[in-house]
Amino acid sequence: MISFLQIEKLTKSFGDLVLFSDITFGIAQGQKIGLIAKNGSGKTTLLNIIAGKEDYDGGSVVFRSGLRLGYLEQSPAFPAGLSVLQACLYSPGQAAHPADGDRAKAWEREQKARQFLSRLKITDVSRKAEELSGGQLKRVALAAVLASEPELIILDEPTNHLDLEMTEWLEGYLKRQTISILMVTHDRYFLDRVCNEIMEIDRLQIFHYKGNYSYYLEKRQERIDAQNSETERAGNLLRKELEWMRRQPQARGTKAKYRIDAFYELDRKARQQREAGSVNLDVKSSYIGSKIFEAVHVTKSFGDTKIVEDFNYTFARYEKMGIAGNNGTGKSTFIKMLVGEVEPDEGRFDIGETVRFGYYSQDGLQFNEQMKVIDVVQDIAEYVDLGEGKKLSVSQFLSHFLFTPEKQHSYVCKLSGGEKRRLYLCTVLMRSPNFLVLDEPANDLDIVTLNVLEEYLCNFKGCVIVVSHDRYFMDKVAGHLLVFNGNAILKDFPGNYTQYREWKDAQEQAGKDAQASRKKPSPAPDKPLRKEAEKKKLTFREQKEFEALEAAIACLETEKATLEAALGSGTLNNGDLLAKSERIARVISEIDEKTMRWLELSEFI
Repeated sequence: MISFLQIEKLTKSFGDLVLFSDITFGIAQGQKIGLIAKNGSGKTTLLNIIAGKEDYDGGSVVFRSGLRLGYLEQSPAFPAGLSVLQACLYSPGQAAHPADGDRAKAWEREQKARQFLSRLKITDVSRKAEELSGGQLKRVALAAVLASEPELIILDEPTNHLDLEMTEWLEGYLKRQTISILMVTHDRYFLDRVCNEIMEIDRLQIFHYKGNYSYYLEKRQERIDAQNSETERAGNLLRKELEWMRRQPQARGTKAKYRIDAFYELDRKARQQREAGSVNLDVKSSYIGSKIFEAVHVTKSFGDTKIVEDFNYTFARYEKMGIAGNNGTGKSTFIKMLVGEVEPDEGRFDIGETVRFGYYSQDGLQFNEQMKVIDVVQDIAEYVDLGEGKKLSVSQFLSHFLFTPEKQHSYVCKLSGGEKRRLYLCTVLMRSPNFLVLDEPANDLDIVTLNVLEEYLCNFKGCVIVVSHDRYFMDKVAGHLLVFNGNAILKDFPGNYTQYREWKDAQEQAGKDAQASRKKPSPAPDKPLRKEAEKKKLTFREQKEFEALEAAIACLETEKATLEAALGSGTLNNGDLLAKSERIARVISEIDEKTMRWLELSEFI
């Protein structure tokens, strides 16, 4: 394989904080590598170093000569004044008046850029880039990277701000391409399906696994088990050495120096964490009564965009609901109405008296960057109630969230983006809510934290509503889905996201099969009839009838889909349920009748 990148003995630190030390690895043609590490371990820093955006303390970074490199930053930015299309084509140092051959390449790249922007649902390419939201800018940057046709692409959280449809498209696109990839992502399905190798930064070192995410989980556990055995052996030896050290105070001279050095090495091994570190979220939730919330004839729209219309729903005790749907369909607006941040146009939400919301917003918490981490949490409470008379101090609570004593007394401005999200999660959970509303909690959290958060939510003695584009997260947490399809069309689905996707694919395939069968004329029973049919032509009246049937069948199919959505929404009262059930039976009968007549007439077209 052709080597694209070789890194030797790379070291990076910020003051006393060492991120990684003497790490060595390479990337060759065709490799698709996922990079995994805890927040604050240097994932983004490593990507920035490779892209030439950040310096390093020691080692070397060597690329193949002439390599085309593309880099999607976690928070990209473009020069002011550029339109979306110009930003997508922006390249520092490009010629102001390109040669003819370059013009042809530029035109071809522009067409590709337009296609990628369209796939990522950026339609107004003349709009100024500075007018876009952070999520839209990320999608423009992703389109720009893909359109540049790199040989090696570096991606920092590529699925952030992509809805499920866009994520699945990007997943398929990267799987099909021969492009080499180094990426950081929290989306484990995306990681498992795109990458064929995993690299993990752990305890300042790089560990390499030749397989996808599932393979990595298996082999990583084997590594940890081996480390645990070594630590246990070191602990046993340490006890013997400790006895020797106590018996031999005079041996602290030169004669037994090797034994003393060995003692301190054993001490270091015995004190190692047996695991890479985990988050303990065993926090008590407050009591929640039988009445949770009820949506009563709720309607909300922004201009011509409908979010919900005459929506009714009664939330059950201990219910865990996932909210899915494409960007712009109203998911975040819906939960903001629930927690009282946005008022509905009509209707109301009746909230139970015992409900205590814990709201984790997609926008995050605006911290005072000059405060210390421990002070941020102490402003909320002095301790955390674990129930049964047990309490945790703020410092102990932060330790459970992987904030070391040093981190607790450092300033918020020094935290990584993922560490700030973890601190925000800490501030939400420490208030002991009994109804968690989580809007995109998976963004910027590392996989270790996500694993424990998922476990916590599954065992949470309260209610949960989670909005997420992370399919893996949704599958583990949500027992059923409320799917926003746009234009106030909602689907209440009794299952997780993967089951919903399988059901949706089956529905779409059935619709395609039905459409194909309507378009294909049925073969005549025998040749004489077929010959007679071939001789006959439709009359003017039959031609008009044929055209009217096509239009009528299309209208009936649309009504059928609307009725199915309403019947599956779980919002209908008994009277409406009966009426719509009777109507859908008549609609199906009319579709069958008109389709048979359409097939008869199509024989003579």
